[in-house]
Amino acid sequence: MKKPLLACSLLLSIFLTHALPPTSARYVRAQAASRSPGSKTLTLAGPRAPVHIRRDERGIPHIEAANEADLYFAQGYATAADRLWQMDLLRRTARGELAEIFGRPALEEDKRRRVYGFAALSEATVSRTTPATRAALENYARGVNAYIASRGGQDAPLPTEFQLIGYQPRPWRAADSLVIGKIFAEMLSTTWPTDISRAMLADLPPARRAQLLPETSTLDVIVVGSDNAPSPSKNRKKPAAKLPAAKTRASRLPSFDERGRVELLAEVERVETLTRSSLERVGLYMDGRAVSNNWVASGKRTASGKPLLANDPHLPASAPSIWHMAHLRAPGLHVAGVTAPGAPGIIIGHNEHIAWGMTNLDPDVQDLYLERFSADKKNFYETPTGLREAEVRREEIKVRKGLTDPSTETVKFDVTTTRHGPVILESEGKRYALRWTALDAERSEFDAFYLINRARDWNDFRAALGGYRGPTQNFVYADVAGHIGYYGAGRIPVRQSGDGSTPYDGATDAGEWTGFIPFDELPHVYDPPSGLIVTANSRVVGELRARRRRTTHARAPVPPHRRHKSTSVAGRQTARRRRLPPTVGRARDGGLARRAARGGNGHRLPSAHPQRRARRGACALVSLGQLRCVLQSHRGGASGGVAAEGVRDLRRVATRLFAGRARRSHDPYRRGRRAMDLGALRPDAFPAPARGRARRRAAVYD
Repeated sequence: MKKPLLACSLLLSIFLTHALPPTSARYVRAQAASRSPGSKTLTLAGPRAPVHIRRDERGIPHIEAANEADLYFAQGYATAADRLWQMDLLRRTARGELAEIFGRPALEEDKRRRVYGFAALSEATVSRTTPATRAALENYARGVNAYIASRGGQDAPLPTEFQLIGYQPRPWRAADSLVIGKIFAEMLSTTWPTDISRAMLADLPPARRAQLLPETSTLDVIVVGSDNAPSPSKNRKKPAAKLPAAKTRASRLPSFDERGRVELLAEVERVETLTRSSLERVGLYMDGRAVSNNWVASGKRTASGKPLLANDPHLPASAPSIWHMAHLRAPGLHVAGVTAPGAPGIIIGHNEHIAWGMTNLDPDVQDLYLERFSADKKNFYETPTGLREAEVRREEIKVRKGLTDPSTETVKFDVTTTRHGPVILESEGKRYALRWTALDAERSEFDAFYLINRARDWNDFRAALGGYRGPTQNFVYADVAGHIGYYGAGRIPVRQSGDGSTPYDGATDAGEWTGFIPFDELPHVYDPPSGLIVTANSRVVGELRARRRRTTHARAPVPPHRRHKSTSVAGRQTARRRRLPPTVGRARDGGLARRAARGGNGHRLPSAHPQRRARRGACALVSLGQLRCVLQSHRGGASGGVAAEGVRDLRRVATRLFAGRARRSHDPYRRGRRAMDLGALRPDAFPAPARGRARRRAAVYD
């Protein structure tokens, strides 16, 4: 037999019916590819053997290859055929290169991403990935580039977006896949604006601040540990340990007058508005801190006797979706699920042995440092050992001149980096540097996903998570042997002092990171007696266990009614049995704002009734713009309380927060929910949307 030529056949079975345009094409289920009249054979430079891509009636690619290199090549080709414009938009957003195609309206967005330095970080991380992961990234990039090279002619034009804007996408690189992970990290772990808000509320009464910034709820669904003190005997129980409603300590920002505080809040609000518009464009902004949820039930709770795992990543509905479904098969690998456009392999899914899902654990992995720059020596700032020169790098951004003029001009600006990280905020001459786990050029999260795709049991799964370096996630697990488990994986910093909830003084070492919580000490559980694990971006570690490792949960707790709905579905209970009315946390509950505004004036807080606690717990941090109004009213109004204008502002913000939660879709098709039953995985198996009774049950907890 002759050696395979460099140019081999890539067999694509694409089944289009009628003469519909690509955006509305319909797909017909394939039989044997060689017998299907709609199949196509393409000869491309790259694969070493024939590769089969079959698309089902939903257009999902089922890819089968003789080796891994060809498998990832074909996945890159198929994903680019579906999502090339989305992939290019994601990488340009993360790299800070939008102004090159959109012009000056996108310049400020590009500057923010250039300050983070995502592009350089991704380039540096490629060399730190394992050889197997790097090969997967490079083969995937070759597949994307093969598709780009095949387009552009009269018979095979580029996607419409490229034609309208008038530019040719540049070749895909391995670093482009990694940089997309940075934009996910920005969406999932940005907490520094909350640190500023806490500092701004430092002079409010502790009870008022606790209501505006709640961190725990007695209705939290705990996965590891407990909030209750151990019983001294079998017949006598101590009362439940009292939960702190929020941090009572809040540091003040030094040397800030009232005008300076308002200016700082205005600058933070400007940055947040800019970030929101940028993330919304690519479908990654979560309105009202929309929460994900997942659960896994052991076989003793399912009709089949096998574990059942469900995962709702809960990103906002967008067209196209931020997820791309795929089914991959090669010797030693058989996996199906979803991935991000531009990422090889599967991020959430199942193979022949295990299934896994993810929600955001959301610890505080960002710290701000108020750096004291010298007035006499430019770019020098104070440290415990004296003045040190900051690193200054010059960024050059290409900016398109006009809609009809594709030529570009270059805008230059400087980025200042201290020992803590880049300076991301400046107001009234004060500069704040950011320390963030995502800015460390270490191993990529793709190393972990590469191993998870091939895991056969809990030990393999746990070993893979040991190298996970992405945003800290709640990983739930199930396998065909009947085991279930949970692991909170990711890097969580250990600080020399404090908890990072407010900005540190950069001139001292008080806020230095001394390391990270060891992997074995991260929260995890395997085969719990209850046979049930539920997470929903809420607190997962009990107060008693957390005292040893005090880690800030970066955002306000998830509305308790959502967590209980998740628990009800997983445990085959109903919302009616839990006696939680569907109106909990919705817009018409205007009394919450009034109670929050009155709490610091000596009025009694709401009673301990569970439904009222649920409504109170649903009140999250107000927006920075409204917070500024509340602060101004508080300082300018009657002593001891918030003025009438501040009360109205707070009421309006709370109502808007509730309305945002009430608007979320109940349709499991739109939310992309998938339930994975581990009975078996046929060659053409793929998790399908829930139907009938399962769909009605799934809708209960959204």
